[in-house]
Amino acid sequence: MKASLALAVLALFSCSSAAEEAQVAVAANFAAPARLLAERFSRDTPDRISVSIGSTGKFYAQIRNGAPFDAFLAADDETPQRMEKEQLAVAGSRFTYALGKLVLWSPKPDLIDAKGQILRGGVFKRLAIANPKLAPYGAAAVQAMEKLGVWPSLRGKLVLGENVAQTLQFIASGNADLGFVALSQVSEGGRPPAGSHWRVPQALYEPIRQDAVLLARGSGNAAARAFLQYLRGAAAREVIRASGYDLP
Repeated sequence: MKASLALAVLALFSCSSAAEEAQVAVAANFAAPARLLAERFSRDTPDRISVSIGSTGKFYAQIRNGAPFDAFLAADDETPQRMEKEQLAVAGSRFTYALGKLVLWSPKPDLIDAKGQILRGGVFKRLAIANPKLAPYGAAAVQAMEKLGVWPSLRGKLVLGENVAQTLQFIASGNADLGFVALSQVSEGGRPPAGSHWRVPQALYEPIRQDAVLLARGSGNAAARAFLQYLRGAAAREVIRASGYDLP
């Protein structure tokens, strides 16, 4: 009995000592599902995932300057591809984990019409978008406004968020009347957004392919590799779909 107990304790100690922690940088639009997935992964495995939230552009700059991240869940596909070419990421590790959807949203129930016509002359003072130089959802918003022909008339009304999380805060707090954010941010659990909204037709902006990649620093981190593999599994894909994304 004592020998069996000793072996059990030794086995438990061995599993604990083998556990690893990975630092994962995550684009702001994917904050909620990333935290949920990290929690479930850490619950079901001995490894732990620590999530940091920010803009894709800023994370790219930080990683180039040595920020200690093991994996990166970007809001586009161009940045991870560039990182592979610059040897900041492990070649061949990149994959698309979600397809983002752009929405024009306001907490005011009657402000935004079903076709987005408010952009063509509606009464509002401030329109929030994420900084298009840093955030792919901001770049998509600019593309949509350019294709609609309203960009010149709306530039003077813009409020720029550092990322889509800050952009959502501007709208929710009333610092902007409405704004472009990720559908996932305002449709919790797959439910229609509160307030008023217009789902921007895909024809108005380039597909937002959100890629994940294993960073050079994390090449030997088993937890980082396992978490990226977990993202490709059925359980994770169901969470991603329910969070307002399409799947590749």
